[in-house]
Amino acid sequence: MTGKDAAPTTSRARWVEQIAALDAPAAAVRKRREPLTVSRIVEAALAIVEAEGFPGVTMRRVASALGATPGALYAHVRDKSELDDLMVGRLCARVELPEPNAAMWQEQILDVCRQLRDLYLQYPGISQAALQAAPRSLDTLRINEGLLAILIDIGVTPRTAGWATDALFLYIAAYSAVSLRRHSDGDEAAEAADREEVLERFLMLPESRFPNTVTHAAELTAGEGHDRFDFTVTMILGSVDPQH
Repeated sequence: MTGKDAAPTTSRARWVEQIAALDAPAAAVRKRREPLTVSRIVEAALAIVEAEGFPGVTMRRVASALGATPGALYAHVRDKSELDDLMVGRLCARVELPEPNAAMWQEQILDVCRQLRDLYLQYPGISQAALQAAPRSLDTLRINEGLLAILIDIGVTPRTAGWATDALFLYIAAYSAVSLRRHSDGDEAAEAADREEVLERFLMLPESRFPNTVTHAAELTAGEGHDRFDFTVTMILGSVDPQH
């Protein structure tokens, strides 16, 4: 093919590219103008929490992530407090609830608590939202209902079941918040080093004034991972066990 023959072909290819490009700006506009929904707002907020932590979430920050104005968000979410509640509810919706089984009720509740704890830890600081106000999300109340069902099924009185459920929710949120403050990066080596440091400090104490702390220092600082979480949840459940 000669140079003269190639020119029309090249020009035509460029022409086809230009025609195809005509739709590109329109597609971009359609993408930017995807309607805002509560679901999109909540997912965008959770993405920010997962990447930057809960303190990074503001209505303005979420609006920017969605390519919208802050005012547009308020048409769907009343305020930051409601957004916080919706985020906690969205996480609670991911928790799997079992059918009550009296033969393994403690294991069932412990599993639910572990699921919620892991979600709180995956989204750093979101547990603060769970501690700040009473839940208004139906998804959060779904977990409450599931735990009540397990406890009432084994003969726990409704009031005791309700108070125990409240205690569990508070403990899960508090444990998650404290765990992140201690080790925001989830570094197990750092956690072990902290335990060793506490052990050494205990052993440095004058035994005459702290006889139990010094004598049992190893036992007092024992436990790895979420051992203490499991212990505390089991202790709460043991206090409401109608068989005891």
